[in-house]
Amino acid sequence: MPLPPLGLYIHLPWCERKCPYCDFNSHESSHIPQTQYIHALLQDLQDDLHFLQGRAIETLFIGGGTPSLFSGSAIKQLLQGIAERVPFAPTLEATMEANPGSAEADKFAAFRDAGITRLSIGIQSFNDTHLQALGRIHTSDQAHAAIEYARSANFDSFNLDLMHGLPGQTALAAEADLLAAIACKPAHLSWYQLTIEQNTVFHKRPPLLPVEDELADIQEGGEQLLASNGYAQYEVSAYSKPGFNCRHNTNYWSFGDYLGIGAGAHGKITNTDGSIQRFAKRRQPQDYMAAEPGNFISTGRTLEQGELTGEFMMNALRLNDGFTLSRFVSATGLDASVLTPQLELLQQRGLLNCERDIVKTTDLGRRFLDSVVAEFFADAL
Repeated sequence: MPLPPLGLYIHLPWCERKCPYCDFNSHESSHIPQTQYIHALLQDLQDDLHFLQGRAIETLFIGGGTPSLFSGSAIKQLLQGIAERVPFAPTLEATMEANPGSAEADKFAAFRDAGITRLSIGIQSFNDTHLQALGRIHTSDQAHAAIEYARSANFDSFNLDLMHGLPGQTALAAEADLLAAIACKPAHLSWYQLTIEQNTVFHKRPPLLPVEDELADIQEGGEQLLASNGYAQYEVSAYSKPGFNCRHNTNYWSFGDYLGIGAGAHGKITNTDGSIQRFAKRRQPQDYMAAEPGNFISTGRTLEQGELTGEFMMNALRLNDGFTLSRFVSATGLDASVLTPQLELLQQRGLLNCERDIVKTTDLGRRFLDSVVAEFFADAL
């Protein structure tokens, strides 16, 4: 079967301060060994070249941690090193996460010069009280400044990352955050509810969050506000102006392939025989940088049929447009009939719409998406 598009995820794991809600592989540090880490990243990529199988990199995403702590020259060195090893598609989308607390006009201009085409700025809130409750190191004024830096650096496409359902947040305050973001005229908005994850400070000491009815009001009001301002929702937490969907993340949700380099990075690769592998790299930065060539992968496995079905649905059902059954077949190599029992059951329950070749959630199914997806993991249990 034809191989899917290929993306590249790069993990830069350091941050100035770990946020109490964050469960990502991030590490506080006042000193980042940029040169040493970039050397390890490029060797890691060198080891993974056999996964390309003749494909170019369509999208690239630098996440963290706080990637914008790296210098502009370091990012340029990294991207040049990558370009020497793998082909980039002519339409490459290269996204980099940035935080207002580490934003500088010259640095953003250097990122653009290095080849970054899209920024994702971690605002989270424009309310200083809520920023403090989230443990963020920036202020609302710094958030606005970072957005202006992005615009002055000629980033036509940038994303603002916002949370809602914050400690002590009312529906009115959540609306004010969205209005502030919309006024900045970003091409893309990521707007999602704060959740309490294990192994975080908030899990050990939970803050007082809005109740379910308040969360429902915030979600409904926010979706209406975004739509009325020209932002189309195309995924659970992603909204964009026409033509500005995040292609890298859409590749994830469409069950495309991606390499993952960096401490704790994950990858997903389809082989020419149709089998699909997932792998993860060494998690601790020091262990990762000390790895010998050929020894960056810490875990890897080939997905079984039950896992394939569940993982495809976990991603594809996040998209508002859902997926086609023919896409399921081409992405997994499985026959569409393996979905029939669950599709019929969930359609009867009013959680899925299955019309012709297209499968997508109903409004009710979107509210209970985790339960819908769980039905497709049953064979893997």
